Amino acid sequence: MELLSPAGNVEKLAYAYAYGADAAYIGLKKFSLRIKADNFYEDEYKKVIALKEKYPEKRLHCALNISFHDEEIDALKANLDYFRQYPIDAFIVQDLGIVPLLQKEFPKAQLHLSTQASCVNSEAVKMYKSLGFSRVVLGREISLDQIKRIKDSVPDMELEAFCHGAMCIAYAGRCLMSAYLTGRSAQSGFCSHSCRWEFKVHGNASDAKTVAESGALVLEEQQRKGEYFPVYEGDDFTAVLSSKDLCMVEHIADMKAAGVDSLKIEGRMKSVYYVAMVTRAYRKAIDAVEGKISQKEADAFIAELENVSHRESTTGFYYNKADADKTTSGASDSKYQLTAELENEYTADSLDALWQKGQTAYKVFKDNLDSMHPAAREARLKDLQIHTDRNVVPFEKKDGWKMYDCTAVNMLRAGEEIEYVSPDFVSLKALPDEWELINPETGTKLNWACDSHPCAIYSKYELPAGTLVRNLDPDYEDGKIRDFGR
Repeated sequence: MELLSPAGNVEKLAYAYAYGADAAYIGLKKFSLRIKADNFYEDEYKKVIALKEKYPEKRLHCALNISFHDEEIDALKANLDYFRQYPIDAFIVQDLGIVPLLQKEFPKAQLHLSTQASCVNSEAVKMYKSLGFSRVVLGREISLDQIKRIKDSVPDMELEAFCHGAMCIAYAGRCLMSAYLTGRSAQSGFCSHSCRWEFKVHGNASDAKTVAESGALVLEEQQRKGEYFPVYEGDDFTAVLSSKDLCMVEHIADMKAAGVDSLKIEGRMKSVYYVAMVTRAYRKAIDAVEGKISQKEADAFIAELENVSHRESTTGFYYNKADADKTTSGASDSKYQLTAELENEYTADSLDALWQKGQTAYKVFKDNLDSMHPAAREARLKDLQIHTDRNVVPFEKKDGWKMYDCTAVNMLRAGEEIEYVSPDFVSLKALPDEWELINPETGTKLNWACDSHPCAIYSKYELPAGTLVRNLDPDYEDGKIRDFGR
């Protein structure tokens, strides 16, 4: 069973592969339903090629899943030479108008039918097979029993199904709510997620809000007597059509038994941390189902899904349609935040060279202090007590410690407890005296680093490639829904 992970940019693609994805799906600028994801452009194909060379067994799928207008087909034709530079194994499409073009220009690439095509029956699967498709990404409205029937009817067609991530209340995501409210069409990749906005209830009646908060307010369509849609006002907002997140991590054996060939994780607009942690959890869960590791070994990784940004979860339509009908409110949230990404380990020679830089910087600093007039020196020392960032403190070599290039993505402060997560281990706490933050240009200690600040981490622990650093989000409050803006 294949694990397919989202990759909104090159960085996320690297982590998807490193954390266990068999394949990843990307979008190219202007031709993907996640237009707000970074997507891929300019010369990034060179980095993608390098990743494919590093992971030769991994596959790359490209989403061309918008509904094409004529001018967009013209743009697609104009960009064919650019597309050819990417090592694409398969195209994910919903618009049949571009199929002959892709078959002609990319004869070695497979065609995968997008979930946007809402394929949920065996006759449709047979038809798409006759058109040259090798895989169908099934509509999310399908059940496991229906999947099994399709697989039994068309056993040589690969079936892909979503296993995790945000769901859309509209049929196969074909929603007009965003276009109606904001002019941003979901079918062109501009969905504003209007269904998850928080609406206040207004009305002429003085008790409208009180009635809404009571939970007694429901909608009933004129021609559908007895079918009720609840409307609930809470804390000055009402959630409209906001679906729960899909989570099938405990039901992978059932999906495999039904005939699913590829498990797909939603989230090209999600963070590096999300991609890494969710991919890792499903990798371990699949490995346990396939007997490669024990379920006990997998459980600790699976439990970490609770530490990734998410809403309430559901099994969607797979078992019971009523499960998918239950809505939720609030933004996706997590108690952890990604603090930094660790990269290359320093060699012994590079560590020695940086240590020497630190010793030199400290000597210059100390010589300058010693050469000052006593009164000026005293004033300088008092200033350094107040502004400790101005101190020059070289790091000292420690037996067994390793140094890694580090990219800070949130505030990283020396002297705090941090956690490492990696493809190989669940998590590892590093106490304040078990790591140091180093300036990679001077070899001196740093008190803090944040986004765009070059830094290195000197660690007591030997850490595998792809290790991430996280810490508790200081603004997170358990049970409180935060407003992240729109």
